[in-house]
Amino acid sequence: MLFLDRQDVIALLPIADCITAVENAFAAHANGELPAAPGVLGAHVAAGGFHVKTAALGSSPGYFAAKINANFPGNPERHGLPAIQGIIGLFDTNDGRPLALTDSIEITTLRTAAASAVAARHLARADAATIAICGCGNQGRAHLRALQSVRTFRRVLAIDRDTARARQFAREMAAESGIEVLATEDLAGAVRASDVCVTCTPARGPLVLVDHLRPGQFFAAVGADSEGKQEFEPGVLLRARVVADIVAQAARTGELQHAIAAGLMTEDDVHADLGQLVTGRKPGRTSDDQIFVFDSTGTALQDVADRRKCHRCLTRRSSHSQSLQWR
Repeated sequence: MLFLDRQDVIALLPIADCITAVENAFAAHANGELPAAPGVLGAHVAAGGFHVKTAALGSSPGYFAAKINANFPGNPERHGLPAIQGIIGLFDTNDGRPLALTDSIEITTLRTAAASAVAARHLARADAATIAICGCGNQGRAHLRALQSVRTFRRVLAIDRDTARARQFAREMAAESGIEVLATEDLAGAVRASDVCVTCTPARGPLVLVDHLRPGQFFAAVGADSEGKQEFEPGVLLRARVVADIVAQAARTGELQHAIAAGLMTEDDVHADLGQLVTGRKPGRTSDDQIFVFDSTGTALQDVADRRKCHRCLTRRSSHSQSLQWR
């Protein structure tokens, strides 16, 4: 069995390749090409929670991935550990062989940002110039990098409940990206000024309100990935057009759960899922004044697509594979 740590994944999976792999996986889902439906299981404990996500992709060869992630938002402050930690197992669907076991942090971060980039390619205005990043951790950094690959931004507004972290984000990402990155404590002002807004926080109450909206915006709602988590006032989803990664999953664990609980929407009111966009079954943006919310809850479809990409890369990169751990 092959063991990959976080640095191995970084070496094997550039963000551009990740975006392509994720887009292809959602297309396969829309085309009914998956050998098994994606699954998810969650468990809550006092300081955080765990979830297990599974999916299978392809046939010759076919791959099955199971990810076990722990999400403990207080870890950085309390223990000096990442908020999200876990492992991903990759198996051959032809004979059940375990092929690889890997650290999940980088794949989770990259594939989440990649899905938002795929959605933005279809839903963000072509002239989008200002992006607001709400939540300045690893996910915020990954989203800025991924979204820059599909849109050309001139200004970034960084918001975090920890103002020092927002300032650090602004310094580092300005140096990396070469564009203006400003830290701000004015959440409402930043959202109103944005053409694209990413929310990737552990919030359990609304950050983005109906009053913050203006025509033409695209929102990537990333933080709500389990029951009770929330970053958007339910009325925002009613006002916008909603696209989900997996509609049924978003109805249970995403922003959609709150709009449904409030009686404002049903699953049938969702404009499309991401697979329908990438295959052209449903239209993306058709006018500059439309507002879109991408309800991103995360699916193992993305994990198995990236794990398959890593595994295939290893067959072509023998010089790198010699440094990896085989058991």
